[in-house]
Amino acid sequence: MSLSWPWALLALLTVPIILAVRWWMNRRRKRSAVVVSSVALIRAAIPGRSSWRRRVPVWLFLAGLIVLAGGLTRPQATVSVPSNSTSILLAIDVSGSMCSTDISPNRLTVATEAARNFIKKQSDGTQIGLVAFSGIAGLLVAPTTDKDALLDAIDTLKTARGTAIGQAILTSIDAIAEHNPNVAATGVDLGDADPNTLGDYQPDTIVVLTDGSNTTGVDPETAATQAAARRVRVFTIGFGTTTPAPMVCSANQVSGDSFTGGGGFQGGGRGGGGRNQQIDEDALQNVADTTGGRYFRAEDADQLVDVLDDLPREIGLHKQKVEITVWFVLAAALLVFTGVFLAMWWSQPRTPAQRARTSAK
Repeated sequence: MSLSWPWALLALLTVPIILAVRWWMNRRRKRSAVVVSSVALIRAAIPGRSSWRRRVPVWLFLAGLIVLAGGLTRPQATVSVPSNSTSILLAIDVSGSMCSTDISPNRLTVATEAARNFIKKQSDGTQIGLVAFSGIAGLLVAPTTDKDALLDAIDTLKTARGTAIGQAILTSIDAIAEHNPNVAATGVDLGDADPNTLGDYQPDTIVVLTDGSNTTGVDPETAATQAAARRVRVFTIGFGTTTPAPMVCSANQVSGDSFTGGGGFQGGGRGGGGRNQQIDEDALQNVADTTGGRYFRAEDADQLVDVLDDLPREIGLHKQKVEITVWFVLAAALLVFTGVFLAMWWSQPRTPAQRARTSAK
């Protein structure tokens, strides 16, 4: 919770002032006390209230003042609220390691099929964009509601050398900036503004699906800082297992590049080495944390489908600061009115029978 007017906390000084005035008045009352001969007459003349009945209304009244002073600061709570103008930039890793067969028939086939199902399940009004990245990142389809265009683009995905996760995030930001005037392009210098003071998150969201770690280009955490400064959330998905497996892609899944080292793949349709590139989970987690997103891990086709199926629920909600002053005022009013009511109720004159019982004592 944050306070818009923290200086209004000075209103809390009214509480000790009231207590001091009450103490001073009680002291004056004691000095001007009248001596009478019969205590029974005093008991019969005034309402019989126990010590706690005298104090409870005062405590409630003071508590109400404290809560009201808190309301004067215009407190704000960060809550998750639905967004009806969400667009999703889906960035898919097409590096050579996506030919790994640890997830049958290979990672790329499973990932593209899951992406196709994800697109088909979205409502007709949801805008989705598609970014593919290996050693470079490129926007294949700008955010659109045309599902056929997106599905056709997914069918053209081919593996290539390198993994540029950071560049994929920056490319996605620029694609969002093209249709959302509230999001600045990556070439715009935003200065040193604190992301925590920049207001609500944008409804546009980036989803990065990768099976490895950044090997070229901009560092992912640097790119995440750029996204956070623009209030764009990035959700990351680490896909694949740690089990070594051959690299096998079909001819239409491979570009003209060849892969060596961790990819181990040479040419189309042939198997290669059995070493998989390890997922940099720490970097993916940091990217998500920095931007207000979330990191997911998927080690098989079913887990990946589940993650993508759950994403709309995550993406459809964005954190927003909501002023809750009214609740402080209502709570303060309730405390004050309760105190006043109890004071009046317990101060009612006693009946003759009650006075007689008091006298008999």
